[in-house]
Amino acid sequence: MHGSRALLDAFAVQAFPGAVETLVFPPAVYVAEAAMRLSGVGVGIQDVHAEATGAFTGEVAAEMAAELGASHALVGHSERRHLFGEDNGTVAGKHAAALRAGLVPILCVGETLEERRAGRQETVVLTQLDAVFRTGSATDAVVAYEPVWAIGTGETATPGQAQAMHAVIREALREPSLRILYGGSVKPQNAAALFRQEDVDGGLVGGASLEAAAFGAIAAAAVWEDRA
Repeated sequence: MHGSRALLDAFAVQAFPGAVETLVFPPAVYVAEAAMRLSGVGVGIQDVHAEATGAFTGEVAAEMAAELGASHALVGHSERRHLFGEDNGTVAGKHAAALRAGLVPILCVGETLEERRAGRQETVVLTQLDAVFRTGSATDAVVAYEPVWAIGTGETATPGQAQAMHAVIREALREPSLRILYGGSVKPQNAAALFRQEDVDGGLVGGASLEAAAFGAIAAAAVWEDRA
């Protein structure tokens, strides 16, 4: 629940590297304006409802988001899971809804600090993946690994920790076209080290995206000469 027209103004004049796919996910009320004003940057929505229509006051259907110009949708973000009580079944329904509407869903998965301390991080993440892909294809899927303990805390998983979990996800889904993003206090200072890991395909940026220049620097960190 951050953002304003002033922030849209800043993003509208910010340069982003053409070699990197860059997306922004503003609050729903700014999606249409962002889609119209931002050039060279895709626009997604932060959440969608599982149903296409109905008496769900305050909710946004995936079809509505697509009509406003969104191309992607976050589903299962840690804040939706932990603050709003979304379980794996709810997330799976939202993932299916995004696909139904022609949006690319970005499935967020990740463990809490307690789960990592108990050595359950892989079990938690694999269970979250299974709820969505058990009966569906992972072709062209996008997954964002966001360790909950590294969101808004100033802590960041080390590049090695990020790589280890990304490798687990890739092995579980066994899909060549799968893209896996790392989300958890990605900043200009650590983005390059994270993006250079073999199984890290990009970032899901949180607080650093509230400054257009910082977000631009993170996008630029995804470009280097020896990248395949």
